[in-house]
Parts: sequence; C-alpha cells; structure tokens
Amino acid sequence: MSEADEAAIEEIQGWAAGLGALHARIAGRFVRAEPRRRVLAYLRGLLGNIGRKNGWQLAEHAGERTPDGMQRLLATADWDPDLVRDDLRGYVVEHLGDPGGVLVVDETGFLKKGTTSVGVQRQYSGTAGKVDNCQLGVFLAYASVKGRAFIDRELYLPKAWTEDPARCRAARVPAEVPFRTKPQLARVMLQRALDAEVPASWVTADEAYGGDPALRRFLEDHGLSYVLAVKSTEPLRPAEGSARATATQLAAGVPAQQWVACSAGHGAKGRRLYDWARVALAAPAAAGCQRWLLVRRSRADGELAFYACFAPASTSLVGLVRVAGVRWAIEESFQCAKGEVGLDHDEVRRWPGWYRHITLALLAHPFLTVTRAQATTTASAKGEVA
Repeated sequence: MSEADEAAIEEIQGWAAGLGALHARIAGRFVRAEPRRRVLAYLRGLLGNIGRKNGWQLAEHAGERTPDGMQRLLATADWDPDLVRDDLRGYVVEHLGDPGGVLVVDETGFLKKGTTSVGVQRQYSGTAGKVDNCQLGVFLAYASVKGRAFIDRELYLPKAWTEDPARCRAARVPAEVPFRTKPQLARVMLQRALDAEVPASWVTADEAYGGDPALRRFLEDHGLSYVLAVKSTEPLRPAEGSARATATQLAAGVPAQQWVACSAGHGAKGRRLYDWARVALAAPAAAGCQRWLLVRRSRADGELAFYACFAPASTSLVGLVRVAGVRWAIEESFQCAKGEVGLDHDEVRRWPGWYRHITLALLAHPFLTVTRAQATTTASAKGEVA
C-alpha cells in the first residue's frame, strides 16, 4: 500500500471517528434508538457528496427506500432542537473558543414558493438581492483566530404571520411565539450566548442591527464591545456639543491627515484595503470605555460606510477595523453552509422542521471547520504543508 493510500485511509478514519464523537455528544437528546440512529445518517448525508440534501436524497444516501424516516426525524420524532443547539454551541466553543472571540449577527434568505412555508412572505433577501418570496433566518456566528461557525438561529416571523393565529397553527408555530423584530431576535440569541458564558469580547453586525438603539444599549449594559454598521443618516451625539449629527455630517469634519490606510482582512481579490477614520462620540456610562463613529472610505471612488463602536478607551483604530472585517467573512460561512451541508436544501414547511433541519446543518458545518483544521495541523506536523 502506498503512502498516499495510507494517508487517505487515515483521513477517512479520522472523519469517521470525529463524526462518531459529535454524534455521541448529541445522542442523549434522542430518547428512542430509531431517531438516534437516523440523526447520524442525516448528518452523514449532509456531509456527503449529494447534490441536493433533501429528504429523498438523504434517504437514498442512507440506503433507505423512502424518505419517510428522514421526514419523521424532522417532523414528529421526540427530540428538542434547542437542546441540540446547546450542544452545537458547546462544540464550537470547545474547538474554536478564544477570549477575544467575536459574535456576529447576520441574516440570510431561503427562497420559497407558495405561501404555506412557515414565515414566508415577499420581503427583501440579501441572498436574492431583491424583494422575493422567502423565509428569513437570523443567525449568531462565532469567530476567533481558530475559525468561525454558527452557534444559534431564529426564524423571523413577520407580523402577517403572528397576527394570523390560524395560519400559525397550520404551520405548527407554538402559540407563545410573539412577533419580534430582527434586532430583538439578535438580543435573544446574544443573551443565550451570555448565559452560556461563550468567550467573546466583541459583537458585530450590519446596519439592520446597528441602527437599533435598544440593541446597542443591551450590549453596553452587558459590557460587550461592538462594531455595528449604521446608515449614513444615523443620528449620533459627538463628544463635544449636545446636538446630534448624522454619520455623514460627522465624517465631513474629519481632517485629511487623520485618515489611515488599513486592511480589514483578505477577500476573494486579496486584501480589503480602505482608508479609515474615527470620530469620538459622547462618553458611555461604562467607566474606561469610549464610543466612536468609525468611517470607511473606498480608495477607488470615495464611497463611505459607517460603524457605531463601543469598546475600552485604549482600543486602537486598527482593532476596530479588524472587528469590522470579521462580519464580511461570515458571508463565506453562509455560502459554505448552504453549498456544502445543505443549510437551504430543506423542503420542510412547518416550524419544527425548520428548526430541526437548520440545527443539524449548523452542527455539520463546524464539524467541517474543525476536521479540516485538524487535518491541516496533522499534515503540517508531518511536513506535508509548507
């Protein structure tokens, strides 16, 4: 047997052992043996080389003649996806946890046909880049120097749904589920992360969340530093003076010499190099902390982007820029989760099925991240990686 064959066998054995350990972590959440076995087959299918990871395809991958068992796992089997979500979070923290970790709030769309899939309506989806018929999920990701993965999820349920009890009952939405805005869903997930003592120092999100004053107050009250995108029209109070000004107005007063060229990380086309500046804002109540408006300027056309920031007063401009860049990387994580583990391949229509499929897909995603990192480390130790 060649060294290449031995290496391939060793890699396959490592994947199998890792997946077995991950399954063992969640096995206690399944009282009956049948769904306990099937969830392992479901995870294998999500991680397998299948074009479309729906019930039929996953069943065929598992050697089953019909999708009934896979559909039962998502629809009626006795298990709580929130408990598996807690296991997912523990797995991510165990392998990627770092005191300087960043919690990233972001959303993604799931394009749907018809009107019966839970939460669906015509609404703007960044995935489609337009208003379309879709569901929207709000996600909480964790990023550190060791990698990044999702740790929580919530389905956005529009008012058209929460104000229609019959429609909600048909989709098996629990009666106690209220209408929550997307920033409110973010606060729910961030509170869960805080309660679980997830090691993180920062939070970042786009302007749909950064423009919510209640979310910013929540983070400051809990001592979490943030770099949150805001609109150009966001009213902010500068450090000097009592009158509020828009982000655009504050940026206009930045002297030319205060702009600094800095990279916010690497993208598909190389370093994301922009000019950056910050403006001190009214001091927060927290001692030793500072608020800023962070401004990003394109070196190509001068276009501006804005971020409301809160952090220890000693935080450097480069430190804020680093956190701002983390949010962009999560878009790659969405692409990976959809393309490699079928995050958006489900064909479920009801509330329980959405949470179950999404949770299992999010569990498969960090397994890929962790396993690939371990394989790289092993290869490097053997001198196979330069």
